[in-house]
Amino acid sequence: MGKEYDVSITEISRRGDGVAKIEGFIVFVPETKVGQKARIKIVQMGNRHANGQIVEAVEKEEEAE
Repeated sequence: MGKEYDVSITEISRRGDGVAKIEGFIVFVPETKVGQKARIKIVQMGNRHANGQIVEAVEKEEEAE
């Protein structure tokens, strides 16, 4: 708990939270969308999953033309 990770949200849970995986471990992250990348902090641990919160959203850099 308390560790920060850079993750990509791969799907949305039944509750509507984003789902990321860290070394195969499922982390639910509220207020995220599929394809979003973010730095998250683990705020709650369970036996099969964890809950995280966004520390910093990582925006995709737009290509200059």
